[in-house]
Amino acid sequence: MEHFDRITQEPGVMGGRACIRGMRVTVGMVLNLIGAGRSVEDILADYPYLEREDILQALRYAAWRAEEREVRLVGA
Repeated sequence: MEHFDRITQEPGVMGGRACIRGMRVTVGMVLNLIGAGRSVEDILADYPYLEREDILQALRYAAWRAEEREVRLVGA
């Protein structure tokens, strides 16, 4: 399992969604910004409290969560 020291999940923060360092910035928000064509530099300029590694780790976390795993069925 990956080590995600910048990704936090707390029931009282953003409904328990994965956030960046306990802030009210979700991994999903970062992904939506990148998906909309924003660069890492754009995001850092708009959110000066974020660090480059926050964004990169959000991307790695999302990739880890989305990874498909093959499960072999018994008798298959």
